Amino acid sequence: MNSIHPNSLLSVPTGPLHILHISELPSATTNADSTPIVFSLVIPTYNEAANIQKIISVLSSLLDESIPGNYELIVVDDDSPDGTWKIAQSLMSEYPQLQVMRRQRERGLSSAVIRGWQAATGDVLGVIDADLQHPPHVLLQLLQAIEQGADLAVASRHVEGGGVSSWGFIRRFLSRGAQLLGLIILPGVLGRVSDPMSGYFLVRRRCIVGKILNPVGYKILLEVIGRSKVDKIAEVGYVFCERKEGESKVTWKQYVEYIHHLIRLRLSTGLLGQFSQRFGFPIGRFIRFGLVGLSGVFVDMTVLYLLSDPTTLGLPLTRSKIIAGEVAIFNNFLWNDIWTFADVSSQQQQGRQRLKRFLKFNMICLAGLVLNVLVLNLVFNFVIPNRYVANLIAIAVATVWNFWVNLKLSWRVTQVK
Repeated sequence: MNSIHPNSLLSVPTGPLHILHISELPSATTNADSTPIVFSLVIPTYNEAANIQKIISVLSSLLDESIPGNYELIVVDDDSPDGTWKIAQSLMSEYPQLQVMRRQRERGLSSAVIRGWQAATGDVLGVIDADLQHPPHVLLQLLQAIEQGADLAVASRHVEGGGVSSWGFIRRFLSRGAQLLGLIILPGVLGRVSDPMSGYFLVRRRCIVGKILNPVGYKILLEVIGRSKVDKIAEVGYVFCERKEGESKVTWKQYVEYIHHLIRLRLSTGLLGQFSQRFGFPIGRFIRFGLVGLSGVFVDMTVLYLLSDPTTLGLPLTRSKIIAGEVAIFNNFLWNDIWTFADVSSQQQQGRQRLKRFLKFNMICLAGLVLNVLVLNLVFNFVIPNRYVANLIAIAVATVWNFWVNLKLSWRVTQVK
C-alpha cells in the first residue's frame, strides 16, 4: 500500500464513467512494512452506517489470519447521507489495511467498484457487499480458488452449497427470469457461470488490464466476463442472507438497467462491437442516433399533415414542409442531447452551450439534406435506376454523415472537462 496519511481519504480517479479501464501496476506494491499487496477488496457502500463497522471488523479478522498484511480493504462510498464514509474513515487508525474513498459527483454500484479497482494496488481484485448478505468466510474459499489457478472466482447461489435464505416467490421468479433472459440475449457470457448476477467475486488484475469497462449496468460481473481475458472460472457456493440492518436497494429500476446492460454488452462484444473497436466507430451511439432519427420521421409526418392537409390548416406544401422539417430537427436534437450524447451534454449544461449545440446540429442536418439529394440523384441516374432503393441508400449515407459530424462537432467529447 502506498504511504498514506492516517485517516486521509483516497482521491477519486478521473475519467469518463463510460470508458473506464484498469491499469497495470508499475512495480511490486508494498505497504508501510514492505509487505507486498496481493489482494485488494472493494466494498461499495451507500447508507450502510449500521453495517460498515462490522463488515470491516469481520473481513480484517479473516484476512489477518490468512494473508496478514498482504491485502487492502477499500470502502468506496457514494457520499451517503447517513455518513457511512465518515464512520469508515474513523476506523482507519484501528485497521491499517483500510482505505476510504468518498465519491461526491458520481453514483452507481458498478462504477464504485471500478473506481475502487483503479485505486487498488493488488494483483487480485475483488468485491463484496457491505450489508453482510455475502458471508465473509466464503472469501477464503474464493482466494483459494484463485491460488489454485482460476482467473475468476465467483460466489454462486446456484451451485452445491449455495442458495438463498428467505426469498419470496416473486423475487425468486424475477431472479431466475433475469438469468434466463440473459442466456437468450448473451449466451456466450452468462452461459459461463451459474450465477451471472453475483456481486461477490475475485478476478486477477491481468485479466482486465487495459480493457474498457462500461460500468453503467446493473452488475459489474457481466462486464468482467464479457470484456476481459478470463480463461479459467471457479465457482464457490454460498447462501445469500437477508440483511439485518438497513434497507434493500433492489428496485424495478435495477431490473430495467440489467436488461439495458445485456443489450448494450451484446452489441459491443458481438460482430458490431468488433467493427466498432477496429474502426473506432461508436456503434451504440449510432443505433441510438438512428432510433432518434426514426422518431423524427413520425414528427415530420405528423406536423406536415397538421399544417398542409385540407382538413386541417391547409397551408402551402412547401411552407408546411419547411416547418415540419425544422420541428423534426428540434425533436431529434432534444432526444440526442438527453439520450444519445447524454454523457457529454450532462457536463455542458449551460444554456449557451446547449444553444450552440443546437445551431451546429441544425446546420449539419441541413447539409445532410443536401447530401441526401445529391446521393439520391447519383445512385438513381448512374447505379441503380430504382428511386426507392436509391432513396434508402441516400438516407443511409446522410444518416452516417449526420451522426459522425455531430459526434465530432456538436457533442465534442474532447471538450468535456
